Amino acid sequence: MTRPRRLVSIAHSYCVALNRRLAHEMAVAGAGKWEVTAVAPSFFQGDLRPIRLEMTHDEACRIEAVPAHFSKRIHFMLYGGKLREVLRKEWDLIHCWEEPYILAGGQVALWADKRAALVYATFQNIEKQYPPPFNRIEKHSMNRASGWIAFGQTIEQTLGKRPGYCERPSRVIPLGVDFDKFHPDLEAKERTLRNLGWSAAHPPVVGYLGRFVAEKGLNILTGALDQIASPWRALFVGAGPLEDQLREWAMRYTDDRVKIVTGVKHDEVPQYLNAMDMLCAPSQTTIAWREQLGRMLIEAFACGVPVIASDSGEIPHVIMDTGLIVNEKDETAWAQAIAGLIEDSSRRAEMSKKGIDRAHADYSWPRIAKQHLEFFDELLEGRTH
Repeated sequence: MTRPRRLVSIAHSYCVALNRRLAHEMAVAGAGKWEVTAVAPSFFQGDLRPIRLEMTHDEACRIEAVPAHFSKRIHFMLYGGKLREVLRKEWDLIHCWEEPYILAGGQVALWADKRAALVYATFQNIEKQYPPPFNRIEKHSMNRASGWIAFGQTIEQTLGKRPGYCERPSRVIPLGVDFDKFHPDLEAKERTLRNLGWSAAHPPVVGYLGRFVAEKGLNILTGALDQIASPWRALFVGAGPLEDQLREWAMRYTDDRVKIVTGVKHDEVPQYLNAMDMLCAPSQTTIAWREQLGRMLIEAFACGVPVIASDSGEIPHVIMDTGLIVNEKDETAWAQAIAGLIEDSSRRAEMSKKGIDRAHADYSWPRIAKQHLEFFDELLEGRTH
């Protein structure tokens, strides 16, 4: 009897239990044909909060904890020597959810057993010329790679012509969403509003979820809200260096219509999404960054929350006709789009249904896991011919 193929999937994001859903679903989808191990940092400093490896009891994949150093700045993060021991085992395929140009991505290429196929997953959707040593790391990593996965269309468009990438098989496969956690929940909505000190009977809640940084467009959103005459409430969930500036803006509204919530863990996000009547994602393109996916968009879809988003980067490919796209720089257009949804509950209901349908059709983790395994099978079968 042929033994199952052995797959190891490495990601610093696997430190968060909810982020390991890909590895779990690959183990479920590949039962009998694939054995899946997820490698995660035992501790990750992160740019917003420190995280110790979160464990759950019901994961189908095996979990291997390894040390990680300098994780405050992901480009310089290094895995400890235990990862080398893991990668020297008899793997059929190594899946690296670390960018191929960063130090950790280079470590995987350096330490990977030569007999194993190596596949990188990347979010990079801006053409960049990296300085040393990152340019050499990327070249070495992609020379070693058997293939790569782009998390979106703009990523494939950017890297598909780049040396090292264009010669290798690739697939566009997005992230998924966990419907056990992210789904419409009226009870959670009422409970969260109550905990915020709000009544469910008050005006619609305009929501924001993400980092409090300039490139996420907080100034556009707050400026748009300042222009809206219709009654509204605003809920900002996240963390980041612009928190003080955001709180200063909120103080203009002494009627308790603005709430700012920080320190929210990923598995707590659904209750806040459910408290929103719409989610705004006014991401702003910069020289060094444009929106790479917008996980909050598909999570909002799954919760039945209408979405208004900018036209930055990958967002139009994610939104399509499911939400509203607004020019990222046009503050007046943002104000009009938000006011239009505030005043039209039937349109919000229609967008809610479309979002739920879209999430289940395109972003279910079992579907995403199956797409990964199909690509891995093709790569391994190609290596035997």
